[in-house]
Amino acid sequence: AYFITDACISCGACESECPVSPISPGDSVYVIDADACIECGACANVCPVDAPQQK
Repeated sequence: AYFITDACISCGACESECPVSPISPGDSVYVIDADACIECGACANVCPVDAPQQK
């Protein structure tokens, strides 16, 4: 599963790109529900700061 690092700038690009929608705004960075993540990498491919990383 992917997770979002502190590099996240909360731009929301990953949320709209994800085909299964496990990404939501968190307190300071976006958060990925690991159980729902299908590890497609769409979030990582669209992120301008490479915040989504694979566990």
